[in-house]
Formats: sequence, structure tokens, C-alpha cells
Amino acid sequence: MEDKLNLFSFKGKYRILHLTWFAFFMTFVVWLSLGPMMPFIQEALSLTEQQAKVLLILNVAMTIPARIIVGMLVDKLGPKILFSAILMLGGLISIAFSWMQSYEQLALFRFFSGFIGAGFVVGIRMISEWFPAKQTGTAQGIYGGWGNFGSAGAAFCLPFIASSFSDVNGWRYAITIASVLAILYGVFYYFNVSNTPKGSTYFKPKKSGAMEVSSYSDLVLYIVMNIPLYLALSLLTWKLSPANMAMISSTIEYIVYGVLTVIFVLQVFKTWHINAQHLRQGVPRQHQYKFKQVAILDWAYLVTFGTELAVISILAMFYVDWFELPKITAALLAGIYPFINLFARPGGGYLSDKYGRKLTLMIVFFGVSLSFIALGNVDKSWSIYLVVLLTIAGGIFSKAGSGAVFAMVPLIQRRLTGQIAGMVGAFGNVGAVMFLTVNSLVGYDQFFMLIGVVSAIVLVLIIVFLEEPKGHMTEILDDGTVEIIKLN
Repeated sequence: MEDKLNLFSFKGKYRILHLTWFAFFMTFVVWLSLGPMMPFIQEALSLTEQQAKVLLILNVAMTIPARIIVGMLVDKLGPKILFSAILMLGGLISIAFSWMQSYEQLALFRFFSGFIGAGFVVGIRMISEWFPAKQTGTAQGIYGGWGNFGSAGAAFCLPFIASSFSDVNGWRYAITIASVLAILYGVFYYFNVSNTPKGSTYFKPKKSGAMEVSSYSDLVLYIVMNIPLYLALSLLTWKLSPANMAMISSTIEYIVYGVLTVIFVLQVFKTWHINAQHLRQGVPRQHQYKFKQVAILDWAYLVTFGTELAVISILAMFYVDWFELPKITAALLAGIYPFINLFARPGGGYLSDKYGRKLTLMIVFFGVSLSFIALGNVDKSWSIYLVVLLTIAGGIFSKAGSGAVFAMVPLIQRRLTGQIAGMVGAFGNVGAVMFLTVNSLVGYDQFFMLIGVVSAIVLVLIIVFLEEPKGHMTEILDDGTVEIIKLN
């Protein structure tokens, strides 16, 4: 097996890598088109600042449960069919959103559109099947970084498409065109990939509905780590309630809280049911892992990807509101931020493979903390050039951090990779909902400061509790033989 990736090849595993990162790219073009399109939508529909900010929150909210569900489904069904389905269904929902007329309709369909962001989880499992552990950080970084560039593609292309129509509906045409392309690529992807290399086994969890853990203490931690997912959705409900945006009634607000509570209780029972028997019998050594690794990666991704989603969503508006830049100029400057993904996220994965996962995460989180604390001190008198440079610095560290997080995710437990990636990915959206909600309540400087402070707290967790993956994993094949998977 070669040690270095040959990214100019389009054969074998490299073909899968390129087809899969582009599938991810298309999901992000569709999903994160809202940020660069928001100044156009706001002007065309005369939306208030709060209405615009709520749409941005809704855009990332559905992805929280979607990534958990998709993580379970990909482990069960395989990434080929799931990625194709997400592209096609997500494209159709996005087209519907682009032609809604009332704000309530826009809000509802933007909430549904968020599910396309779950496509990221599918590719994590696909790449982990095709690349060995010693290459997985770099391969996952390329997948994530080049795929994330879809947000830059949306920022660079869609405003020009919208403007070229010289029509109040230009934004509708732009989003529709991107969505149609996603649907077509979904069909193409299905007929051109396979879940595993020929002769390889696609490992599946024994049971679905909740993650299998290795001890009773891990079971408690797993249940506790699900609470923030429900709190994020409750936070969104509160934002839409009569006390804030008044988009839902008090009755609906309390019904949603009740439903979320019931679902959480049912999930706790399901989690116990799935884990109780094998915990009583004892978990075989080859199936054991430490859930604290997952928990720390959850919090790490809350910062790195949560920051990316939130900053991408508000950056164009930030430049317009605070520095009075033209909409096209603001969109182009905002497009620099996701452009960083081309090298920063693969760089984080590469450094993780070469120098260690924990060390890389420590360094990038130190950089995230410093960068965003500095941005937290920005005011309107600052030079726009300095502000852009600071956002670039923060973007480099946060995106490299995302690459480092998912350099570790596939090395925890192979057959649970989809579920682990789903949970970690969902926490990224929890971070986005949290940061965007704060942004709707305070100024941009306080928004940036919060990111810096939360990053510093997670840095301490990484230093104290995270363990470097070492040795090997083992998986039992269907015929009873054991496959050894090296971790370093």
C-alpha cells in the first residue's frame, strides 16, 4: 500500500474519493446558498433583520436530527444509495423553497432544506471504507475540505447568477439552477460508485436505533451527550415563540417542547434496550471503545464546524451592516472564508496523520481561540482589510480543526463509523444553532467573542481527556474470521 495519496489519479479508491467529495460539494452548494443569497432575498421580500437571521438559524436546525438518523442509516444501508437519495430529495426541497411566496412558507421549507447537510456523514463512511487508517486523515480532510468548498462555490457563483437576471426573482433562478444540478449528480453518483472495494466486507452494527457502547459509565455519558441536541432544537423553538419572533403560538411552542421531551425519553429507553443485554454479557474486547473519545470530538466539532456554518451564514451581512460594502463585494469577500477549505481541512487531516491527532487538535484550537477573541474586539472603525485577514486566520484554524476531528472519527470503531460521524456532525450543527441564535441577540463582536471563549474551554477538554488512537482495531467477518485494522 502506498504511503502518499495520488490525487491526480481517477482510478480505484481515488475515483471514489473524487466522486464523493464532489457529491458533498453539491450538497453544500444547495444547503449553504442561503448565506450569500440572503442580501438578495432580504431586499426582494423586504425582510427585517430578525426575519433574515431566523432563516439562517432554520437552515442549520434540521441537520441536527438528520445527521443522527443518516448516521444510523448509512451504517445499515450503505453510502451509495443514501448519498444519491439525499442529493435528489434535497434538491427537490430546495427548488420548492426558492419559489415560496410568504415568509412562513420560506421558513418552513428552509427548515426542511437543512436535511441535505446530513450528506456529509455519508461520505465519511464511504471514504473510511476505501482508505487505510494511515491515510484516512488526509483522505477525510480532502473529502471534507474540497466538499466544504461548495459553500464558496455558492458564494462566488450564485450572486452573479442572481444579478444576471436583472429581476427581483434572480435569487430564485440561482437556487433552482443549483438544485437541479444536485439532482442530476445524485443520479450519476448512484450508477458510478460502490460501498466497498471488491472483496471487502461492509461491517454493520448488530442493532440499529442507538449506538452500542462498551460500559455502563459510557452508557450514561452517551445519554447525557444527547441532551445538547434536544436543547438546540428547544432553543430554536424559543426563538420562534411569541416571546421572540412570534412565528408560532404558545400552544405550538409547548407542544414542541413536549414532543422533544417524549422523543428524548423514548431514545433513552431505546438506548438502554440496545445496550443492556450485551453489557450484562460483557462486550468482546474487539468491540470495545471509549465513548469519552466520541464526546470530546462532539464538543470539538461543535466549535470547528459550528463556527464555520455560523460565520459563513453571517459574514456577507456583517460586511454589509458594519462596513457598508456593496452586496456583491460583501459576498465575494465572504466567499474567501469557505475557499480556505481547499487547503485548511486537508491540511488538518494531513498533520493529524503525520504528527498525531491530539497534538494537531491542541494547536488548531489554540489558534481558533486567539483568532476569534481578537475578532471579538472588532468595532466599525477597524480597517476592513484587517477584519478580513482575521476572519481568514480564524477560518484556517477552525477548518483545519474539522479535518483533525474527522481524522480521528473513523479510528474509534469501524462498524459504528456512520453513527459516530452522525453524532459528531450533529454537534457541529448544534454549535451553529447556538452561535447563530446568540448572533440574533447580540452584536457581531460579542458573537465572535463567544466562539473564542467556547473554543478555549474545549481546548482544555482536549488537553486533559482526549487520547491518541494507537495499536489496531479488530472486526469479526461474517464467516467468523477476524480482520485486523491498523490505526498507525
